Amino acid sequence: MLTGANVVLPTGTVKNGQVAVDGKRIAGTAPADAQLIDVTGHWLVPGFVDIHNHGGGGASFSGTAEQILTAVHTHRVHGTTTLVASTVTDEMDLLVRQAGLLSELAEQGDIAGIHFEGPFISPCRKGAHSEKLLRDPDPAEVRKLIDAARGKAKMVTLAAELPGGLDSVRLLAEHGVIAAIGHTDATYEQTVEAIDAGATVATHLFNAMPALNHRAPGPIAALLEDERVTVELINDGVHLHPAALELAFHRAGASRVAFITDAMDAAGTGDGRYLLGPLEVEVSEGVARLVEGGSIAGSTLTLDRAFRRAVTIDRLSVEDAVEALSANPARLLGLFDRVGSLEPGKDADLVLLDADFELKGVMRQGEWVVAPQLP
Repeated sequence: MLTGANVVLPTGTVKNGQVAVDGKRIAGTAPADAQLIDVTGHWLVPGFVDIHNHGGGGASFSGTAEQILTAVHTHRVHGTTTLVASTVTDEMDLLVRQAGLLSELAEQGDIAGIHFEGPFISPCRKGAHSEKLLRDPDPAEVRKLIDAARGKAKMVTLAAELPGGLDSVRLLAEHGVIAAIGHTDATYEQTVEAIDAGATVATHLFNAMPALNHRAPGPIAALLEDERVTVELINDGVHLHPAALELAFHRAGASRVAFITDAMDAAGTGDGRYLLGPLEVEVSEGVARLVEGGSIAGSTLTLDRAFRRAVTIDRLSVEDAVEALSANPARLLGLFDRVGSLEPGKDADLVLLDADFELKGVMRQGEWVVAPQLP
């Protein structure tokens, strides 16, 4: 039984609240022999849910099983208790092979599923993806990746304006896989058409897409205005100006924002040289850029930092930050019956933060990943 904290529930924050854990689940009442842990002055929030993450701890989700688990653990100790592993553009046969490995880890419960970012994206907005490996979103090839994932494909990012794009969006929607619009050069009208075809997520809104223009509003306006779309935001202070983040929250509302890391290998480690897929990346002062060309290459963000920035710099309410970091992504993944909020019967996934919103403890399914060091 954790007692004395500010407990953030779906209905609001309860001061001097308590959360009971019995086994792997949150309990409605504490067991008679419950151990009492006084966390007065702290915040208890649901474990974070990251739907877009390429790696961390010096390891990538394009690597071996051991490397994948290293990356998963790196983010767990920073509060991400539910994580979707993202691939990066590569040869199709390598992506198919990696999908098989990732699906095994998803079946074991180590990850929540697979996100394919590329190769079906625009060469005009490729970002940190190898242009020579890009291809149009042929529905047959999209289906090949879905099949390789053995029911564990959660999301595919594509540029729907490319040949085969709309048919691929429809295919994904029919198979219960999120179609995400990103790395796109689409017009406003083309984006509206993609949303009507079934696209429901904006991959890192603002990044790797045409800027908002008063005569050619492009994809940003279409994605922000449609109630069916959840927008990803990378809240690291590098990818977005604070005014852009404020605009997204003001237009979309807290219920349609999902904070992501878009993390690469360097998350949780430090500066140096890394690989993102087949491309070399230089990380300097925590900012990852391609060695060749200088494009931003993912981030070194962890979600505890995104949370702290949201409430201390962006001045979001703690409740809105919890929506963006836990509840909304859990709903997108169809996992809100198990994770994303502190409610009886759900997994005991929680994050303990001090009064300054620094991480002090992480629990996943009733087990401490980071045990709190309390007086």
